[in-house]
Amino acid sequence: MGDAVSWTDFFVIATGANPRQTKAIAAEIEGKLRARRRAARVEGEREAEWILIDFIDVVVHVFTPAARAFYRLETLWGDVPRLALVVQG
Repeated sequence: MGDAVSWTDFFVIATGANPRQTKAIAAEIEGKLRARRRAARVEGEREAEWILIDFIDVVVHVFTPAARAFYRLETLWGDVPRLALVVQG
């Protein structure tokens, strides 16, 4: 993202099966990073269709499948190079 925008270096895009799972994913990300850094801003936790966690240099987006399909961030930022990460747990 650093070449496309000045306000962040990376987007992390994740999908949970439903709002309950998106909340759990977001909470886990915040919990794992809490010792190193705190989020500057978190939005969307109440509805949990799209939770945004802003760590300044990394912005995390946690979507439900419907919200991810609707907002299509991968298409919007399609010209930005991607790193694919698959996390299995």
